[in-house]
Amino acid sequence: MSQNEVTRPADPHDLATAPPLPERAAWVVPTIIGCAILMLTLEGSIMSTALPAIARALNEEPLRLNVAMTMFMLAVAVFLPISGWVADRFGARRVLITCMVLFAASSAACGLAENLWQLVAGRVVQGAAAALIQPVGRLVLLRSTPRDGLVRALAILSMPILVGPVLGPALGGFIVTYFDWRWIFFINLPLALLGTILIRIYVPDGRRPAGDPAPLDWFGMLLLAVGLATFIFGMDNLGHNVVGLPALIGLFAASVFSLGYYVLVHARRTAFPAVDLSLFRLKTFRIATFGGTFVRLGLGSQPFMLAMLLQVGFGMNAFAAGLLGLVAAAPGFLVRVVSPPLLRRFGFRGVLGGTGLGVAVTLAGCAFFRPETSPWVIGAALAVGGFFRFQLINTMNALVYAEISPAQMSQASTSAVMAQQMTLTAGLGLASLLLTTIQQGRGHATLLWQDVAPGFLVFGVLTLIALYWFMRIPRDAGADMYGSRKVA
Repeated sequence: MSQNEVTRPADPHDLATAPPLPERAAWVVPTIIGCAILMLTLEGSIMSTALPAIARALNEEPLRLNVAMTMFMLAVAVFLPISGWVADRFGARRVLITCMVLFAASSAACGLAENLWQLVAGRVVQGAAAALIQPVGRLVLLRSTPRDGLVRALAILSMPILVGPVLGPALGGFIVTYFDWRWIFFINLPLALLGTILIRIYVPDGRRPAGDPAPLDWFGMLLLAVGLATFIFGMDNLGHNVVGLPALIGLFAASVFSLGYYVLVHARRTAFPAVDLSLFRLKTFRIATFGGTFVRLGLGSQPFMLAMLLQVGFGMNAFAAGLLGLVAAAPGFLVRVVSPPLLRRFGFRGVLGGTGLGVAVTLAGCAFFRPETSPWVIGAALAVGGFFRFQLINTMNALVYAEISPAQMSQASTSAVMAQQMTLTAGLGLASLLLTTIQQGRGHATLLWQDVAPGFLVFGVLTLIALYWFMRIPRDAGADMYGSRKVA
């Protein structure tokens, strides 16, 4: 047995992968799932832009309306740990269809809400559905795509994560400016209906054929849910001074205790834990997770800091700033084409090292934008940075599965999405805290562009830390995923 193989009790219902998709339809399933995930990421960023308009319509304070955002994230945290088990138990296609219907129904309920608590109830159901769609959709892709096609397929799933936060503000600003705020929810209905039909036709079921999966680890799921929920809620309130310092400390203490108890005690004593920590014995999974943490901190912070710099600091309107965000998203469409050739030429280590450096430099470069800087220059810089970000996140997502066996895919998919959710949220919370600290430290009554610019330098330096991890990747790691073992 090699040093990277994981030893664990045998699962009597080991997962069998679905047969590969026909060549003519190999792009259809990634596109369907990618569009479903895009609907989720758009919803969150559009909601952030529309909060003031919704608050006025419901006669609430804008700050009080933040509870609708928070409850959505808490619902995601609670239901995310069980996503893999649910897919194995009921079948991935059935779960996806059910969640799409629930997301559409809850979107309609949000759009029809007449008060804050009706909106919150709808957002909770939305969050529960969203928690399952992304990891289960990724699991379908892993089971139905040949390994040498995973890089291209995962490139499609990487795009929504980056496109949604930059497209959402422009779309949300357009809707609340020229239409009623309720349409930010109603537009989900035809999208969810079309997605449900396409999932029913094209997406394979992917259920374990030998019967039920391993028993659900209820206590482990509870520990993870509490740990994730308190962490996300705490990070969301960093720099806002909403819950107070004692409550914030209590939230992080509860998170550390719950997650720490799970890692140090519960997972070691349970035959089939909710999240299998033995995955971290795999070198590529460990590097993609820990190295990716420093990258995603910057990814989580950049949309927020760009909005603060362009709209608050430079005085651009939301729609104009959103259009610059679209420029940053445009290069993402090249990634599906260029990823396999780049990996064949340089391997995971070379591509991640080069693009990680590119992301760090272009992220830090945003600190040198000034109010008089031409929008064309800003757009060009964001486009170059966008290419590096898309390529980096796609390659990291592929590296996660470089050593994962078919029986481990469910656990790996859930673990990867959980890590992604935590670090993206942490990036946003740290950015908020950093900008608040700089503003207060300089004694400015309102946020100025001079307060925002240093934040880009900080997160650029954090991204450089990921290079330490990426340079430890074996030269031929995951070579069967891009069709060649000849790496320069």
